[in-house]
Amino acid sequence: MGTVFVSYSHKDEKWKDRLGPHLKALENLGYVTDFWDDRRINVGDEWYDEIKTAMEDADIAVCLISPSFLASDFCMKEEVPYFLEQRKKGGMLIIPILIRPCLWEEYKWLSGTQMLPRDGRCMAVNFSSNYDSVFLEVVKRIKDFVVDQTVVEEPIEIEWELPEKIDIERLPSTGAQLFGRKDEIELLDEAWDEGEKNILSFVAWGGVGKSTLINKWLGYMGDENYRGAKRVYGWSFYSQGTSERVTSADAFVAHALEWFGDEDMAKSAKSAWDKGQRLAELIAEEKTLLILDGMEPLQSGLEVEKGKIKDAALEVMLRGLAKKNPGLCVITTRLEVPGFDHERYEDTVESVDLDMISKEAGRSLLRVEGVRGTDAELEGVIEAFEGHALAVNLLGVYLHGFKGHAAKHAATIPDLPKVKVKDGKHPRRVIEAITQGFGDGAELDVLRILGMFDRPVDMEAFEAVCGDGDIEGLTDRLHGMELHEWEKIFERLREHKLLAEEHKHNRGVLDCHPLVREHFGEKLKVENIEAWRAGHERLYEYYKGLPEKLYGKELPDTLEEMEPLFRAVYHGCQAGKMQEALGDVYYVRIQRDGITNYCFNKLGAIGSDLGAVACFFDKLWSKPAEGLSESDKALVLNFAGHRLRAVGRLNEAVEPYETSLDMYVEQKTWKIASYQAGNVSELYLTLGEVGKAIKFAERAIKYADRSGDEDYRIISRATYGDALCQAGDLERAKEIFSEAERMQAEDSPEYPLLCSLRGCKYCDLLLGEGEYEKVLERARYILDSAKKFLGKGMGLHDIGFGRLSIGRALMGLAIRDGGDWDKAGEWLDKAVDGLREAGMQEFILCGLLCRGAMYRERGMFDEAMRDLDEVYEMAERGGMKLFMVDYNLEAG
Repeated sequence: MGTVFVSYSHKDEKWKDRLGPHLKALENLGYVTDFWDDRRINVGDEWYDEIKTAMEDADIAVCLISPSFLASDFCMKEEVPYFLEQRKKGGMLIIPILIRPCLWEEYKWLSGTQMLPRDGRCMAVNFSSNYDSVFLEVVKRIKDFVVDQTVVEEPIEIEWELPEKIDIERLPSTGAQLFGRKDEIELLDEAWDEGEKNILSFVAWGGVGKSTLINKWLGYMGDENYRGAKRVYGWSFYSQGTSERVTSADAFVAHALEWFGDEDMAKSAKSAWDKGQRLAELIAEEKTLLILDGMEPLQSGLEVEKGKIKDAALEVMLRGLAKKNPGLCVITTRLEVPGFDHERYEDTVESVDLDMISKEAGRSLLRVEGVRGTDAELEGVIEAFEGHALAVNLLGVYLHGFKGHAAKHAATIPDLPKVKVKDGKHPRRVIEAITQGFGDGAELDVLRILGMFDRPVDMEAFEAVCGDGDIEGLTDRLHGMELHEWEKIFERLREHKLLAEEHKHNRGVLDCHPLVREHFGEKLKVENIEAWRAGHERLYEYYKGLPEKLYGKELPDTLEEMEPLFRAVYHGCQAGKMQEALGDVYYVRIQRDGITNYCFNKLGAIGSDLGAVACFFDKLWSKPAEGLSESDKALVLNFAGHRLRAVGRLNEAVEPYETSLDMYVEQKTWKIASYQAGNVSELYLTLGEVGKAIKFAERAIKYADRSGDEDYRIISRATYGDALCQAGDLERAKEIFSEAERMQAEDSPEYPLLCSLRGCKYCDLLLGEGEYEKVLERARYILDSAKKFLGKGMGLHDIGFGRLSIGRALMGLAIRDGGDWDKAGEWLDKAVDGLREAGMQEFILCGLLCRGAMYRERGMFDEAMRDLDEVYEMAERGGMKLFMVDYNLEAG
C-alpha cells in the first residue's frame, strides 16, 4: 500500500475535489493507505511541518498542472524539487495532470514525464468529454504501481547513447537541495547544447553552492546519458587545500593524461607546458564534458595578480581548450580567472559571478530544514546573513535546535567583528553557535584534528594524530575510544552538517567544508599552539615513514610515491621542525641532496616542488621561516626564485632572488652572491629591464672577483656581455665575451672556448654578425661538452641551447648560401624538444622564436604562427617584455 500527496494551486481546487472520489475508492479497496492535500491542516496547526511530514510519508505525488501551479513558488521551489529527488532516490511515482493550458513543455521534468491526458490537451479543453476517464487512468496507474512497486510511467526515449568513459568519482558530495539556481542550470544547458562556449566558470566564495549546482546539473545530464558526450571527467582540487600555500596540478595532469589515453606522456619528465598542451589536444579530440571543481588552490591570492593560475600545465591546458573544444569545460572557483578577458577568448569563455542565494530561495531552504516563521521573518534572516548559502544551510540546523524552531533565534548568534565577509564571516558565526552546543566534548576534538589538514583525511592519518598518549586540548577526549564510539561522534557531526556524508566510493575518509577546516585550524593554532605543533609532529612522523611502508623505498621514484613526503614537509613545518624537514626530507629525499634535483629535473614536478618550498616561508616570497638557519633562509629563497622562474612567474621570482642575494652579500659568501647576482641580471633582462640587468651583471663580476673563483669570474662576464648585447652595445659586448674566453683558455687549456649557456650567449652575438661557420663549430663544441658533463655542472638546457645554436647557424647558411633547410629544421626541432624537457619557460621561448623564424623564412606561416602563439601565451603570462618585443617583431 502507498500514500498519495496531491500537489496543486488553490485556484485549481475544484479539480482536486473532482479527483478526490477516485482516490477515496482506491483507499477503500486497500491500495492506498491515505491521500493528502493541504486542506487537512486545521487552524492553528504548524502548516509547514504538516506539509513536510506529508511529503516525507508519500510514495506517490499527483501534480495538477496549470499556470497557477507553475507560478506557485511553494509548488515549484519546495514541493516539486523534493518529489524529483525522491523519485531519483527511491522510485517515487510522479503523475502530472494537465488541468489548464500553460507552458509546461518548457519544464524539463514535465517534458520528460508522461503527461495526462495522453493527447496533450488540457482537462479544461477536454471537459466536455468525460474527465472521469482521465482520473480513472490516474488511479489505475497508482494501483499498478502499488501492486508491482515499480514506476509504470511510459519510458521516455533517450536519443543519446552512454559516453564511452565516465569518471566523476572525485567530485565532492554535496547537499541535495538546490534553490534559486534555475538561470544557472539553463545557462549550463545552453552552453552544452549550442556548443559556442568552450569554458564556463562559476565564481563565488566558499559555501555559496557552486559544487551543488554542478552536481545537480550533472544529475540532469546523467538522466539523459550526458546528451551526446563521448567522455565525462571530473576532478576536485579541494583535496589539495584551500590556504594560500602553493599547490600544483601535477596529480590531476598525470591522472588525466593517462585517462585520456597518453600513458607515456603522463609518466614522462616532459615540461608542464608540453603536458598541458597534450592534455588539451586529447580532450578536444572528442566531445568531452570536463568538470574542474574548486580550482582556487591553483590560483594566486596576491593582490597584484589575483586569481592568476599558478600551475603552468593547468593554464596551458585551459588556454588550449579556450581555443578549441568541441565539448565544454566547467570550472568552479572562489577567484575569477584573469587573462581570458582577452579579445581572442571573448566568444568562447564566459565567467559567471554567482550571486548569493536570494531571499526567496533562502526562505525555502530554511523551511525545508523545519525553521518556522512568516515569509518576512525568514527572508529577514537571509538578509541578515547576506544570503550566504553555507550560513543558511547551517542556520537550519542551528535554529531547529531551539524549542519551536523559530526564525527569531537567529538574532542571538554573536557577530565575529574581526572576520571579513569574504573570509566566511557569516558561516563561521553559525559554526561557532552550533559548536557551543557540544560544550568541550569529543566533537570539538574531531573538528580540531580536521582543521590540521588541508584536504580530506583518511582514518589512518586521523588515528596517527590520536597516537599513543593524549595531546591536551586535541585528542584527550578521543584517546582510548573504540572505533564504534568514534563513529557515533562522526554521525553527530554529520547531523549538524559539520562533517560531510561518507562518500560511497571513498570509505574511511573524513571530509568537511573547507571553511570548517580553516575555522577550527585557525582557532587551534591561536588558542593552543602546543597542541597544534604536537599534532602536526605526529603527522610529520607518519607521512615521512609512508613511502617505505607502502612502497619499500626510502627514496621514492614516482610522483605518487613521493606525495607523502610533500605532506611530511608541510606537517613538519607546521610542527616547528622546519630545519629537520628541510634537511632530512626535502633536501635528502625529495631533491636527493640537491645534486640531481630529482623532483625538479627527473619528475618534472616543478609545481609540487614549489609547493614544498613554500612551506618554509612565513610570508611568500620574502620571509623564510624563523626556524631556519640564516644560510638555509638564503637557500630556500634561492630555491623559490629558481622554481618561480622555471614556471614562468618571473615577477614573483624577483623578490626571493634579490633578498637571497642581499643575504649572501651580508654573509660575504661571494661566490654564491655572484651566481645569484647573475640570476637577477638574467631575470631583469627577460622582463625587459635592460638597465637593471646591466647593473646586476656588474655586481656579479665584482662579487666573483672577490671570491677568486675563476669559473664564476668567467660566468659573470658572459652574463654582462649578454646584457650589453641586448642593450645594443655590441662592441663592448664582444670585448667582454673575448675577455671571458681568454680567461677560460688560461684556466682550462683543454677547454679553450666558452661552453654551456655562456658559450651560447656568445654565439648569439656572432650570429648577428653573420659568423655562421664559427658558430657552427662553437655550437658543436658546446653540445659535446654538455653531453659529457651532464649532471656534473651542466644540465638539459645546455644540450638544448647547443642544438639551438647549431640550428640557427644552419638556418643562417641556408638563407645566405641556399643551404639545407630540412637539416636546420631537424636541429631546431631537437632544440625545442630539449628545452621543453629542461622545463625553464624562458629557454623554451628562445627555441620557439628561432623555429618560428625558420618557418617564416620557408613560407610555412601556419607553423610559424603556431609557435608564435605559444610564445605569446608564455611571455604574456610571465610578463617577459623582451620576448613580447621579439614576438611582435616576428609576428609582424
